[in-house]
Amino acid sequence: GHNLGSDGQAREYLREDLQEFLDGEVLLYQLDDLTRVNPVTLETVLRCLQARYMADRFCTNAGCTLVALNPFKPIPQLYSPELMREYHAAPQPQKLKPHVFTVGEQTYRNVKSLIEPVNQSIVVSGESGAGKTWTSRCLMKFYAVVAASPASWETHKIAERIEQRILNSNPVMEAFGNACTLRNNNSSRFGKFIQLQLNRAQQMTGAAVQTYLLEKTRVACQASSERNFHIFYQICKGASEDERLQWHLPEGAAFSWLPNPERSLEEDCFEVTREAMLHLGIDTPTQNNIFKVLAGLLHLGNIQFAASEDEAQPCQPMDDAKCSVRTASLLLGLPEDVLLETVQIRTIRAGRQQQVFRKPCPRAECDTRRDCLAKLIYARLFDWLVSVINSSICADTDSWTTFIGLLDVYGFESFPDNSLEQLCINYANEKLQQHFVAHYLRAQQEEYAVEGLEWSFVNYEDNQACLDLIEGSPISICSLINEECRLNRPSSAAQLQTRIETALAGSPCLGHNKLSREPSFIVVHYAGPVRYHTAGLVEKNKDPVPPELTRLLQQSQDPLLMGLFPTNPKEKTQEEPSGQSRNPVLTVVSKFKASLEQLLQVLHSTTPHYIRCIKPNSQGQAQTFVQEEVINTRPKLLCTNNSLLLPALASRISHQNFVERYKLLRRLRPHTSSGPHSPYPAKGLPEWCPHSEEAMLEPLIQDILHTLPVLTQAAATPGDSAEAMPAPMHCGRTKVFITDSMLELLECGRAQVLEQCARCIQGGWRRHRHREQARQRRAAMLIQAAIRSWLTRKHIQRLHAAATVIKHAWQKWRIRMAYLAAKELDGVEEKHFSQAPCSLRTSPLQTRFLEAIIRLWPLGLVLANTAMGVSSFQRKLVVWACLQLPRGSPSSYSVQTAQQDQAGVTSIRALPQGSIKFHCRKSPLRYADICPEPSPYSVTGFNQILLERHRLIHM
Repeated sequence: GHNLGSDGQAREYLREDLQEFLDGEVLLYQLDDLTRVNPVTLETVLRCLQARYMADRFCTNAGCTLVALNPFKPIPQLYSPELMREYHAAPQPQKLKPHVFTVGEQTYRNVKSLIEPVNQSIVVSGESGAGKTWTSRCLMKFYAVVAASPASWETHKIAERIEQRILNSNPVMEAFGNACTLRNNNSSRFGKFIQLQLNRAQQMTGAAVQTYLLEKTRVACQASSERNFHIFYQICKGASEDERLQWHLPEGAAFSWLPNPERSLEEDCFEVTREAMLHLGIDTPTQNNIFKVLAGLLHLGNIQFAASEDEAQPCQPMDDAKCSVRTASLLLGLPEDVLLETVQIRTIRAGRQQQVFRKPCPRAECDTRRDCLAKLIYARLFDWLVSVINSSICADTDSWTTFIGLLDVYGFESFPDNSLEQLCINYANEKLQQHFVAHYLRAQQEEYAVEGLEWSFVNYEDNQACLDLIEGSPISICSLINEECRLNRPSSAAQLQTRIETALAGSPCLGHNKLSREPSFIVVHYAGPVRYHTAGLVEKNKDPVPPELTRLLQQSQDPLLMGLFPTNPKEKTQEEPSGQSRNPVLTVVSKFKASLEQLLQVLHSTTPHYIRCIKPNSQGQAQTFVQEEVINTRPKLLCTNNSLLLPALASRISHQNFVERYKLLRRLRPHTSSGPHSPYPAKGLPEWCPHSEEAMLEPLIQDILHTLPVLTQAAATPGDSAEAMPAPMHCGRTKVFITDSMLELLECGRAQVLEQCARCIQGGWRRHRHREQARQRRAAMLIQAAIRSWLTRKHIQRLHAAATVIKHAWQKWRIRMAYLAAKELDGVEEKHFSQAPCSLRTSPLQTRFLEAIIRLWPLGLVLANTAMGVSSFQRKLVVWACLQLPRGSPSSYSVQTAQQDQAGVTSIRALPQGSIKFHCRKSPLRYADICPEPSPYSVTGFNQILLERHRLIHM
């Protein structure tokens, strides 16, 4: 907790605050960030984690780190694809519950934003059994889901195949590189850095795997209650009957390198491993060849030697081991006698002439050479598998531009018996811890000083002293161990202990246990002290491989071993140093240090993210949170004096990038003067005014900072206090330092301005579209009106043409009908009035009238029969003229006329002989109903006259 000194009153206040906080324990599970607990003490943090763990909330933010508790029970919905898509589609994933998908989505969006450094890395740390491997596996599945959006079906198939191969690399590497330990049933016995490669469209195109320090000693040596690598148990439990006969693995066979075979684990699934290998391009014959070699290693471990009474004679295998020698040589494709001789006899080259001496090995050295042979084969096989996986999933250099790295390394280890493996593992954790501290604490302090800002110093534990003890120059533990390897003398554990304690006595991180009977030394790591035994430390660092063992494997007839150990004389392996070469031997520590430095260079070039996995109890029970075990977890939860939980100004943005991204916020600035009397002065701006590009950006930054009160008031709720408001940002000479909460506030304001701009653009577009639509409607209406007018004119023209045709046809038809009607009537030859009786004297007017009557004789007949309209004389004259009576006096004839009410009219069909009477019945004439057009001077058609006699009467 906080060290408040000797002031009793201050301690009392702290106790009261702590009690008040602990009284609200019911609401602890609602705190998504451990920095929100008040006060931040070890007890309050543990209570908060416990409350959230019991409420099935396994992930909690701790400032810049995500703390993930192992649930120890299957929760399918916690890592379902639906939940992955939910976090990927969320506008602000930070608003959702803390999850490993939040970190994954944040890294993916950072890659898409192209803000330097674009490449991202996620460091998954924690002790063995805390869930690091599972977390890395879930992150790979997350990226396989969200980073796959191909445009075509063919591309979709390719992307699907790549994703499947990347996911299938996990079970293969876990089968060959993981084992069951005291603390974890699926402990990774190697470190790996997985590089997920993305193209310009942020789609996953491939991956690359880099491994570190495989614990190959586990093949031949397993601690009590621990097991060998999973693959050995898989082939013994999952092989078919034919495969057992082929690999010489009878049911119930006992192998000395296969302890605790009765334990059944979820990882002992042989079919999953074979199917994954098949997807990676390893066909079935090659798989059978691999499993046959592994079975040969199991039989090789059963070879036990009996001590020889004569040192000049080699040790012979025991009686029950002779069968194992024969089986191992058969499975490995080696001659039985050559295999046995190579293990029994050591070849020594000495002198300038390189004379060869053969020396029988004692029993212990025979066992060592046998184990060395097995470790050499398994290490080459593991490296070959990694190369096959990389060749299957790695994309071309031109096809990807950015990457997201997943680092899954060993957790901090401290066992009763710790050797070189634990020293390298803890050394890697020290380097990663330094990277964490440098990235979030020490870098802040230095960068604040460079940027001209005040720094509130934080007392954190810098582990540089421990690193100097392990890797420092000129003298360190690693340098002393390497020096012992170069000396041509037998190594002594006690002598190595004495050299380390004497040369490094001034280091505060070096301790020793005077009560220990075994030679050892103690290193005080950041996570706690660890005691390392010096016995066997130098031999493991040498990792000696006798040249005759390599030559033996080059004689193998097995196809796989022939590829792993080629017989090319031009190649010189690390196991075969040249005879008189004085170059230093590349030791295990040197190789591991070089690979670790390369890894750290990659991490320094990326934006790091941290996930710390915690094991809530050592029994692996669900819903069980043991505070004492969590406190002693390695690495410790509060290993840096609460610096893990301190909210820091983690985001640093250059002035240019800051202005380019957030200059839109000036739209939210209040309409007030921005001069010295502005009510919102810019906090944190340096007083200096350089004559450079930054000086031009300073007014823009001030305008952006003036919008902070507006954003704060908009984001505040009635229940928020002033302390809950985000801290202001600070401007340095070249960068803007900002907290995550303020960065989120700026992003919300930027999103708000972009939304307003989008609405403005949408409004302008809608107006433009409305005008265009109205103009198009008017144009369409005009076009339609013109078309209708044109169609109407055309229709009228067609009607007029049709009417003209009908009219002409009607006129022709009427003329023809009139002609036929006239032709049907009995024609009488008209005679000129001059042929009339001479005794008839008329005036010129009467003459013209008579001519008209003669021409229109039917009308004259009717007029003569009418009761009025014509005088008596004229009526008689008309009758005379129409009937063409014989010449004489008109008075000598009499015409009987019919009145209007009489039925019938006078007929003219024959020359009248006496009285003439017309009958108004239907005419028998063919064209009697035809109405010819009358002319002004002539009337034709007697029947027409009869039909329209009423009209004629009124004329």
